[in-house]
Amino acid sequence: MQWDFNSKVFETEVIDLAGTQERILRGGRDRFHLLPKAFEGIKQIGVIGWGSQGPAQAQNLRESLEGTDIRVKIGLRPGSASMAQARAAGFTEDNGTLGEMYDVIRASDMVLLLISDAAQADNYKEIFAALRPGATLGLSHGFLLQHLENEGTTFPPDNNVIAVCPKGMGPSVRRLYEQGRDLNGAGINSSFAVVQNVDGKATDQALGWSIALGSPYTFMTTLKNEYKSDVSGERAVLLGAVHGAVEALFRRFIQSGGMTDAEAFKNSVESITGPISKTISHEGILSLYQSLDDDDQLKFARMYTLAYPIFNGLIMEIYDDVECGNEVRSVVSAGKRLSEFPMGNIAGTRMWRVGESVRAERDENNIPLHPETAGLYAALMMAQVDLLLSKGHSYSEICNESIIEAVDSLNPYMHARGVDYMVDNCSTTARLGARKWGPRFDHIIEQEVFTGFDSNIDIDENRIQAFVQHPVHQALRVCSELRPSVDISVGI
Repeated sequence: MQWDFNSKVFETEVIDLAGTQERILRGGRDRFHLLPKAFEGIKQIGVIGWGSQGPAQAQNLRESLEGTDIRVKIGLRPGSASMAQARAAGFTEDNGTLGEMYDVIRASDMVLLLISDAAQADNYKEIFAALRPGATLGLSHGFLLQHLENEGTTFPPDNNVIAVCPKGMGPSVRRLYEQGRDLNGAGINSSFAVVQNVDGKATDQALGWSIALGSPYTFMTTLKNEYKSDVSGERAVLLGAVHGAVEALFRRFIQSGGMTDAEAFKNSVESITGPISKTISHEGILSLYQSLDDDDQLKFARMYTLAYPIFNGLIMEIYDDVECGNEVRSVVSAGKRLSEFPMGNIAGTRMWRVGESVRAERDENNIPLHPETAGLYAALMMAQVDLLLSKGHSYSEICNESIIEAVDSLNPYMHARGVDYMVDNCSTTARLGARKWGPRFDHIIEQEVFTGFDSNIDIDENRIQAFVQHPVHQALRVCSELRPSVDISVGI
């Protein structure tokens, strides 16, 4: 069994995904009573940072560990603007749950490093020096591993190093946990990895962390694989590619389709974040195609078969840049200049201003599922699926990073607030990636995909059959059974 692990604390299970077996941990509040055993020897968990993941993880951990003698304490830089936000969430100096970053690191048995990627790159030497001997270092992203490899160095040898990586942004991690207070199993799925297991407790520490976050299920990966799939996914279907795709579709529907601005927005952005995402979330990608009538199936198939090979090549280019460390170097380099030259927002352009009025007047029951949009979006997802499959990633990771994270975590926020909101408000690493690669997708869609579509090239029947018969559909059906027990509720 390729993806296998042993737990001394939690009962695990094996699932079959497209003919491969993977061991997973099923979550739920009924397992919270096992957390003290999973965290044996840990008296303080230091959560370092208050960005996207910090508030969610700290609050979820605090609530899950309520009634135990394990303290969750926030560590921030002196004078940080986030101090006030942490205090508002109940982490204060007076009750011993808020302190200076390095003081918290030195006093913690388990340190969850949730500061920005650029800050990790700038400060890792001081952070490693402050770690107590035998303390566990926890990460929620593999960025630091790639940066250390670029620098020719490694993690401290005397510390456990683990990762728990929620398959969604921090607000989703918190929102679904809150929704799940009265529903067992509501939360965001996570992957976990063990990088160093010095004392033999690292696996159960990671699994306990994931359970405490509320993850419905936790699957095994490596930190290197997590980084490659996550950063590639941000630049592709999770953010960069969907940004480029809707920009291209919006212009096409106005210029060639004769639609009004509002109609074009509904058939591009609203179609993806609404009925397309909902169909995929509950019924799978294949249902997008099978639910269409004959004429719309032809439009879907034409768009899909033309776009798939073009997307496959561009996503391979992204993955290669991530795998060789170039994307990390780019982010670290950008971090040095962003204080002087900050990124601007995209929300002021014509398309996104139209989106504000469309969302204000939205009728959820009257959003079109446009077949060309569906075919293009499905091609994006399937190109990323096949790229990750060719690189040896597990089916659980492929389904989560290419499909589930999009439709169950990111796209609901895009639906409520706009794709532009996500591009302008995600992590610095993701924002940089979306701005770098989104225009590449936009241009290649307009220059190659739409040109081919309009020239009436015959549909590649072999390619559409490969889509229909793809084993990922079986894997996704199994993974979907382990999705959150409720749909995320996104406040405006």
